[in-house]
Amino acid sequence: MRTGKDYKFWFCTGSQDLYGDECLRKVAEHSKIIVEELNKSGVLPFEVVWKPTLITNEVIRKTFNEANADENCAGVITWMHTFSPAKSWILGLQEYRKPLCHLHTQFNEEIPYDTIDMDFMNENQSAHGDREYGHIVSRMGIERKVIVGHWADKKVQERLASWMRTAIGIMESSHIRVCRIADNMRNVAVTEGDKVEAQIKFGWEIDAYPVNEIAEYVDAVSEGDINALVEEYYDKYEILLEGRDPEEFKKHVAVQAGIEIGFEKFLEEKNYQALVTHFGDLGSLKQLPGLAIQRLMEKGYGFGAEGDWKTAAMVRLMKIMAANTPNAKGTSFFEDYTYNLVPGKEGILQAHMLEVCPTVADGPISIKVNPLSMGDREDPARLVYTCKEGHGVATSLVDLGNRFRLIINDVECKKTEKDMPKLPVATAFWTPEPSLATGAEAWILAGGAHHTAFSYDLTAEQMGDWAAAMGIEAVYIDKDTTIRNFKNELRWNAIAYK
Repeated sequence: MRTGKDYKFWFCTGSQDLYGDECLRKVAEHSKIIVEELNKSGVLPFEVVWKPTLITNEVIRKTFNEANADENCAGVITWMHTFSPAKSWILGLQEYRKPLCHLHTQFNEEIPYDTIDMDFMNENQSAHGDREYGHIVSRMGIERKVIVGHWADKKVQERLASWMRTAIGIMESSHIRVCRIADNMRNVAVTEGDKVEAQIKFGWEIDAYPVNEIAEYVDAVSEGDINALVEEYYDKYEILLEGRDPEEFKKHVAVQAGIEIGFEKFLEEKNYQALVTHFGDLGSLKQLPGLAIQRLMEKGYGFGAEGDWKTAAMVRLMKIMAANTPNAKGTSFFEDYTYNLVPGKEGILQAHMLEVCPTVADGPISIKVNPLSMGDREDPARLVYTCKEGHGVATSLVDLGNRFRLIINDVECKKTEKDMPKLPVATAFWTPEPSLATGAEAWILAGGAHHTAFSYDLTAEQMGDWAAAMGIEAVYIDKDTTIRNFKNELRWNAIAYK
């Protein structure tokens, strides 16, 4: 996933000069060792950069402003090795504009019972210094991530790695530009929203273009480029003719190849990272974009159907956050379609007319050409497959009129009991936590959409941390959810986010 930046995270250690130069020398030595070991751990997805110990108002302020100005700095990790008077941090924190993590750790894992004296106590007092620092950050109302534990503990490193991905999402959010090809589906509420407020809150730019302006790019694609891409399709995917004439089938596939190339060229030239389409406004396009959109999502573009710009931006955001995850299982746009309500086998069949990202596929991927009742165009080609099993997180960003709410649902993806040979789309089947009945009721009570941005590779904690950094409400639907408590949470949030 290209972001255009080589992101790094600064490690800033707090102290003061009360205990002399020898103490400060050890503070610097310890923090350097921590940074070196974190980078060697193989757990963190991004490099940590050591910075000299911060002991004065001026140095703290200067360091935070340098972090602001460095395009490759995605956030600052702070740790108070000794006692750092918190008033020294006020100006720097006031002017800081990037993700902040408070790593509450200490250099030694165990108390040195046989040798501990007051010199050691004065020098190693994170339990003291981090509380002083934490107080001022809380008093100033600054959003940050607090991670507690010994820095060499793999669980602590994994939490730090998880936060780093969220921090990248926070940084990249302000660079997301969504291209709306046509407009929102008529009379649909949940896919609409306040685009200006979204730019204020998230930094997203959402721009509309007439369909035929993009269609001109499609029409301009050379036959040679189309043929080359079609050959790539035929090499990579299984071809399911299902009785159709091979040459006629290939012409339908070629239309999608032209759409993929034309759309991608337009998006690159105009610097958009996400897009929406609408089957009700296709202009001169010969087919509803299907295979083409699936391929663009696989390349990292966000997508939302029927003009759903919020989901398009969230898919792009989540793809950025999940980028380069080891053994990644995929991130995609989905839609809730139909239920299985058989006791003990409950779940929701996920799909869309055409547009599900191949990164979530399990097993072979096939190309089919089938009629589509919506759009009034020729039969579109699409990629068909079933999705992986395993845990995932489904999200829905909704506009409630006076605020945005991010709904985050842990789900368990499964295989359907039987094949669905007559369903010519990519599908997933999942059961929301804590159960279909409770999960669906909570989703509806929260105002969740029928479209979701879904990922196997991200967690509810990461998505909630992103929402907190954006200053918006987040509600979780998981194994601990009860409807009584969930209703109360929504009531309390209505007051808190008034």
